[in-house]
Amino acid sequence: MSFSETAHSAAAFAGRRAGPVAIAYPNMALVKYWGKRDESLVLPVTGSLSMTLDIFPTTTRVTLRPRAAVDAVTLNGRDASPQTRMRVERFLDLVRDKAGRSERARVETNNTIPTGAGLASSASGFAALAAAAAKAYGIESDARALSRLARRGSGSACRSIFGGFVTWHAGTGFGAAGDASSYAEPSRYAVDAALVIAIVDSGPKALPSRTAMRLSMTSSPFYLPWAAATRTDLEQVQAALAAGDLVRAGGIAEHNALGMHAVLLASQPSIRYLAPQSLRILDRVDRLRAAGIPAYATIDAGPNVAVLCARHHAARVMVALRELDDPVSIRIARPGPGVTVTGGDEP
Repeated sequence: MSFSETAHSAAAFAGRRAGPVAIAYPNMALVKYWGKRDESLVLPVTGSLSMTLDIFPTTTRVTLRPRAAVDAVTLNGRDASPQTRMRVERFLDLVRDKAGRSERARVETNNTIPTGAGLASSASGFAALAAAAAKAYGIESDARALSRLARRGSGSACRSIFGGFVTWHAGTGFGAAGDASSYAEPSRYAVDAALVIAIVDSGPKALPSRTAMRLSMTSSPFYLPWAAATRTDLEQVQAALAAGDLVRAGGIAEHNALGMHAVLLASQPSIRYLAPQSLRILDRVDRLRAAGIPAYATIDAGPNVAVLCARHHAARVMVALRELDDPVSIRIARPGPGVTVTGGDEP
């Protein structure tokens, strides 16, 4: 865990007593979530598997405001954008409905990961919001129920409730049955793994993932074949991680990610998240493998690349990526913790 990032994130709320504080970490999918069978309940077409990171924490405090007429939402000390505020308010309405309460809230979030850059900022963001809001509104829930709640804010957030490697079950059906059966839980693993993350561009994407997801599902001829293959990929990656076979898991993960980007490229109009720097990093990963270092790339909906490798190879992979001329920021992530909640006692 990055102590400096966690301390910096938590320091934003130092000295305050009211409202619980939750800390959650982003996750990087090795078997991708791409496509919903139910938009309103955020039910995925396929299951997915990720590694929760030990860097880039999100810290969120939720304080109830019984006398207020509206919710207040800040991000990194500033008023949130109208779009972010709307998403948070919709989620709080869901929490209030579950709790049978009506109080408005003040939501203060400190994010250490670039927002909207394809680095799963919404995963850590809504995992932290779900945990803090559930505590603030008095919702008693186990980890599985909290995962289902976080899913309603952002699909991948259900995985950030847990640490290590995590599987999100697609579930079956629609409505209440689909909601009850779609949740995340920890996956067995016997690998000592790391992700070397190369940040090519920390700015927000031109096309948000939600929009790209809908477009690719309805227009790409590759979507259905990719989704069918992803179901098999999930089973095989789960088995490989449990057996300690990082080479097998990494090979499937890279294939699954590149397949998703093929789906995007074949959409109408074409969706191109990969940048020239992304492709150069992919080439460098190929060269690492040719040199005998098992390293495998995965890329979410953005240009940034994460390289899966054994922990003892992470420093060598970082050096190889730094040799590129591209001005990228590179961080090493290891399996991180699940969401934590502290405080919540009123002054």
